[in-house]
Amino acid sequence: MRSSITNKKAHLGGWLIAGGVVAGLALAACGSDDTSDSTQSPTTPAAAATTAVGGGAVTTAAAGSTPGAAAQDGVFPVTIKHKFGESTVPKEPTRVITVGFNEQDEVLALGVQPLAIRDWYGDQPYAVWPWAVAALGDAKPTVLPSDALNFEQIASLQPDLILGVSSGMTQDDYDKLSKIAPTIAQSGDVVDYGESWQDATLTIGQALGKAKTAQDLVADTEAKIAATAAAHPEFAGKSTAVAFFFNDLPGAYSSVDVRSRLMTGLGFVIPEAIDQAAGDAFYASFSAEQIDLLDVDALVWIADIGEQGAIVASPLRNGLNAVKEGREVWVSDILAGAMSFSSPLSIPYVLEHLPAELQAAVDGDPSTPVPSAQAIGTASSVPATTTG
Repeated sequence: MRSSITNKKAHLGGWLIAGGVVAGLALAACGSDDTSDSTQSPTTPAAAATTAVGGGAVTTAAAGSTPGAAAQDGVFPVTIKHKFGESTVPKEPTRVITVGFNEQDEVLALGVQPLAIRDWYGDQPYAVWPWAVAALGDAKPTVLPSDALNFEQIASLQPDLILGVSSGMTQDDYDKLSKIAPTIAQSGDVVDYGESWQDATLTIGQALGKAKTAQDLVADTEAKIAATAAAHPEFAGKSTAVAFFFNDLPGAYSSVDVRSRLMTGLGFVIPEAIDQAAGDAFYASFSAEQIDLLDVDALVWIADIGEQGAIVASPLRNGLNAVKEGREVWVSDILAGAMSFSSPLSIPYVLEHLPAELQAAVDGDPSTPVPSAQAIGTASSVPATTTG
C-alpha cells in the first residue's frame, strides 16, 4: 500500500507524483527545434502535411494529403512536435509503453493494450482503474513504478513507442527515453501536467495511427459533457473550486488543471483569484488570510477517507459560508480518481456520479442535503447515508 504522502502527492498533481514533490511548477519551457535522436525515427518526408495538435503540430506523410485535411487512421510515418522538439513514429507501433500518469486511459480508449503502464496511485490491478478494465481485456501489462523512471527496465521491454504526455518528464528523461524508442512528451505550450484531455487524446491518437478514431472519441466525449451541462442549466456561471488540504493548508486547482477543466465544461467558473494565486502552476496553496477564495457556489473537496477528518476539523474550513450553507461536495476514492484522470474513459463515470452532488450544492437551499456531505457527517441535520 502506498504511503499517505504519496497518495497526497497523487491527489495534488493528480500530477504531483507526477510532480514528485509539492512545489510551484513553472511554465513548461519551450522545446528546442532538435529532432529526436532515436535511431528508429527516420527523417520526415519534405512533402508531408502539417496539422495543429496539442499546442504543437503533427506532421504526416499521407500521400496527397493537404493541410487541414480530414484526420485519417493508419497514416505513417507521423512526426509530432512537443516540449523537447519532435519525434517521428515510422510505422504502426505494437509495443507501446506509457510513462505518463494517466495516458493508459487514452491508449486503451483507442483500442490499444499497452505493453507497460506507469503506476500513479490507488493500487489498481495493472494500474488500470475500474472504468478502463473492460478496455484492458485479458492484457497483463507490466506496471512501472510511480517514482523515478527506470530506464533499464523500460529498455528491456523493447518498446517501439513511449508515450509521456502526462509524465512531467525532464529534458534528461526525454534524452534517455528517445534513445530507446520514439518518445512523445507534452506540448511546450502548457504547464507540466496541464495538457487537456482533448489534446492528449488527439496527440496519442496520431502517434498510434488512430487520428480519426481519436478525433471521433474527443467529439463523442465532448458531446456527453455538453449534454450534461444542458441538462443542468443551474450550473452555468456558478463559481467553483476543486480544493484539497496539504500540509495543513487548503488549496485549489487552477483553471488549467484537468479537474477544473471538467467543471468548467459543465458550466462552472473558476474564480480568477484562484488562477492569480496559482500563477504559473496548476494549483495554489492558501494561507489563512486567503481562505475566502474557497467561498464559492460549489466547493468540491478531493480528499481520501484519511484526509476528510482533518479537513472537517480545520478552523479555516469551518469559517467558510460555503460550509455553513451546505455548498460542499466531497469526492473520494473512485470518483476522485475519475476526475483526476479526466479521460474519455473516466469522464462518463464522472458524469454519472457527480452532477447530482453539484445540483444539491447549488440549489440555493441550505437544507437540501448533499449526499457526500451526509456520508461523512457534515450535513448533520439529515441522517447520514452512504453514496455509491
